[in-house]
Amino acid sequence: MNDVAAQILNRLSKAGDFLSGEELSRDFGMTRSAVWKHIRLLRAEGYHVDALTGRGYRLSGLTGRPVEAEVTPFLTGQRFGRNLFYHRVTASTNLMAKALANDGAPEGSVVVADSQTGGRGRMGRTWVSPSGLNLYFSLILRPVVPSIRVPQLTLLVAAAIHQALSIVVPDLVPLIKWPNDILLKSRKVCGVLCEMQSEPDLTHFVVVGIGINVNQSLMPPELQNIATSLFLETGGLLSRPELLASVLNHFEPLYDAWLLQEDLGFILPYLERYSLLQSKQVTIDQFKGTVSGTVTGISPGGELKIESSDGQVLLISSGEARLRKETF
Repeated sequence: MNDVAAQILNRLSKAGDFLSGEELSRDFGMTRSAVWKHIRLLRAEGYHVDALTGRGYRLSGLTGRPVEAEVTPFLTGQRFGRNLFYHRVTASTNLMAKALANDGAPEGSVVVADSQTGGRGRMGRTWVSPSGLNLYFSLILRPVVPSIRVPQLTLLVAAAIHQALSIVVPDLVPLIKWPNDILLKSRKVCGVLCEMQSEPDLTHFVVVGIGINVNQSLMPPELQNIATSLFLETGGLLSRPELLASVLNHFEPLYDAWLLQEDLGFILPYLERYSLLQSKQVTIDQFKGTVSGTVTGISPGGELKIESSDGQVLLISSGEARLRKETF
């Protein structure tokens, strides 16, 4: 879809009723035959556009893709998602977002793709990204905070995703697995990856990559025991534009509140209430070994609090958490 066709799509989407060819010609500075050419492009993309003599054009059916025209009607925030870059396919939305951030893209800009060829999770893992089914998007942030606070954003984003899921799929019971996953029935449905460009006392920007398994009906054999999707858990297809907007709507006020605070203290009760690991015995795999104990909570700085067998309380800032006798 070219830029002009996208702008016509947005115009039709906001109108909600018929717009005359003459009005569109005037708005976009083109002939009526040129308008018709772009309408045909929209139809080729899968949009249902009615055309009636004497009345003009009306958008009567969407594609379900997370494009601006389909996401914007669900947005309630002022900044997040208002500048949206959609790609049919890209190597990685995080890579695209970092390039845009370096070029000065404003905070709240979102890069979303229908498919990724090089999606990544934490610790270099591959994020499987089939086309037309799930959500793969990255959010550009420019927090004026010390760089040491940036890792807290992972849990803040996880809280926003959890809140969005609780509204969009209220019958499910998602849990937050420190530090960056959302699970349903012990299987991963969402992951978060934060990357930043900074100096010791200055954060230039943060890119938050999010992958949510939405309408995927079949997982690869190697993932069937550890991953799931909202479709597999509910049996129904969900609107990706609506879910994307819901995540952004919930994250914006949390982020604004966090900027005014010194840490995650204001959201800790929520994080601990819906924590998969709370009060559980866990093993944390780290680069230099493992740490085991019972999870007693999350610190205001975002570290996992663990009580070891000798009663020592440890603050774990990074690692892969495993419940004892369970595998994720």
